[in-house]
Amino acid sequence: MDLITPELGLIFWTGISFLILLFILRKFAWKPILGAVNTREQSIKDALAAAEAAKLEMQNLKADNERILQEARQEREAMMKEARELKTKMITDAKDEAKETTDKMIAQAQAAIESEKKSAMAELKNQVAELSLEIAEKVVKAELSNKDKQLQLVENMLDDAKLN
Repeated sequence: MDLITPELGLIFWTGISFLILLFILRKFAWKPILGAVNTREQSIKDALAAAEAAKLEMQNLKADNERILQEARQEREAMMKEARELKTKMITDAKDEAKETTDKMIAQAQAAIESEKKSAMAELKNQVAELSLEIAEKVVKAELSNKDKQLQLVENMLDDAKLN
């Protein structure tokens, strides 16, 4: 029961021991402990600041990534638009070139047909002229083979010449 109701000497010596311990701790341990606590507190503050800076940097990186992704999308759309325009232009150019080629071929064919037509007409006229000359020659020979017919033909021609 001595522990529950301590005597005055025990309280005195316990108080002295406590004060000596407090003096020794204050003299040698208190400053290093407070320095360690302050160092720990500062390292925690630095870690929190670094974490906040990392968080801000991650947000900036995320924003940059979004911006780069948006630029890539815009560039892709521009390239696709340019490719579609190029395709349309190539198709239009090919159609125009084919039309020009077709028109040239048609014009050349028409010119060739017209040339062949004129050539055929000239040849036909030449053949008709030759046939007419041959027929006229044969008719004249038949007409002029007889002396009476020759005289009659000359008289008819003279009469026709006088009438004109």
